[in-house]
Amino acid sequence: MATRSNIAYKTIDGKIRSIYCHWDGYPEHNGKMLLDNYQDAAKIKSLIELGSLSSLREELGEQHPFDRDYKNPELPLTDNWCLAYHRDRGEDLMIQEYDNIPDWINDMEEYAYLWDGQNWLVNDHGAKDANGFPIFDFVETKMQPQVVKEIWGDQ
Repeated sequence: MATRSNIAYKTIDGKIRSIYCHWDGYPEHNGKMLLDNYQDAAKIKSLIELGSLSSLREELGEQHPFDRDYKNPELPLTDNWCLAYHRDRGEDLMIQEYDNIPDWINDMEEYAYLWDGQNWLVNDHGAKDANGFPIFDFVETKMQPQVVKEIWGDQ
C-alpha cells in the first residue's frame, strides 16, 4: 500500500508549487531522501518541474522506461533515479500551484513536505492548530530515532 505525499516550495510571489509522490511518503523515506539529496534550491525546483512522481529517489535522473526491464542489459541502471509519470510514462505534466499554505494542506496527501529556503518541513496527515492553521515540524522530528542517528551520527 502506498504512503502518498506532496513535495513543495514557496515561489517568489508567495504561491506554493507542489507535486504528488505516490510511494514511500513517510519521513523515514521521502523525508530522509529530501534531507540527504535535495538541499539546493535549483535541484529542488528541477524536482518539482518533473511533475508528479511514482517514486522519489536520490537523483533526478533522465528519461527511462517506467517499467523496469531487468532482462535488458542495454538499459542504464536507474534504481537511484526519480520515477516521474510525465517524463518516464508519458502522462500529462501535473504540477499544482496553490495561493497559500492552508489551501495546499487542505488538498494534500498523508505527508506534505515544504522547502522553506533552508529546511525541509513536514505536515503529518493535515495536522492543524486550534485556529485551523497547518502545523509543520522539521522532518527530523518526525523520524524514528535510528534514522536520525544515520543522518547526524552521535551529535
